[in-house]
Amino acid sequence: MTENIGFIIPIGGAEEKVRDASILRKFGEIAGGEDARIAIIPTASRLKDTADRYINLFAELGIPGAFSLPYETRADCKRSDWLDKLSNATAVFMTGGNQLRLSTLLGGTRVADMIRERNATDGLHVAGTSAGASIMAEHMIAYGDEGPTPRSDMVTLVPGLGLTHRAIIDQHFGQRNRLGRLMTSLAYNPRPIGIGLDEDTAAFIDQERKLTVVGSGAITIVDPSDLEFSSMDSVKRHEAVCLINMRLHVLIEGCTFDMVTRQAKPAPMPEIS
Repeated sequence: MTENIGFIIPIGGAEEKVRDASILRKFGEIAGGEDARIAIIPTASRLKDTADRYINLFAELGIPGAFSLPYETRADCKRSDWLDKLSNATAVFMTGGNQLRLSTLLGGTRVADMIRERNATDGLHVAGTSAGASIMAEHMIAYGDEGPTPRSDMVTLVPGLGLTHRAIIDQHFGQRNRLGRLMTSLAYNPRPIGIGLDEDTAAFIDQERKLTVVGSGAITIVDPSDLEFSSMDSVKRHEAVCLINMRLHVLIEGCTFDMVTRQAKPAPMPEIS
């Protein structure tokens, strides 16, 4: 049987919800439009109205089938009625908040397994904003310091959902000056790329693992595939890390990046009438 791989859609946080909700609108279309069944997981947030707010937003976008799965304990992840709802969803949307709350409550549960398995083989589309974006990858940034320069102890990594092993994802990127911690994450083992998402900016990653930028900000791609030297193995605590030949792209709406070939392309030029 041919695998049906779903989209992975990390969002940098603070996505536009009132005027031109282009990211949420495009996600809703991919999820199935008016027939979409979007499972909203507000676990990362402590605010009681988070799920209801997104349910109302999707309803305004013509998607009446959004519903909440408000996991608050690991026991909730065993509820058969909620697992049935998740198994019938066409998409999942994880809200912002605290990514460690997401990982500690969902990690190692049937919920996490189902999201990962259905995304890889059953066409389940998975989007997440802020904390919900960070947890998507195999390795998740739990927390770290701000600043442009990578330093030896700048970031803490923990296991994520594992929807992709090709990237480490960071959010609120330009607004919170997080280039240094993303580069530090890659310096430990420069196998994946780094995806730094500005606010109101999303990476729509398709079945072929081509990333397309949607939103008003930029996505910074840090590609260590040609890295020639890293001093990570020898620097002392809080010292700056030397990284030679680290490639960096800044991509805006319409730009693409092939995560397999690691080739970036600019947005198509508008036609002149």
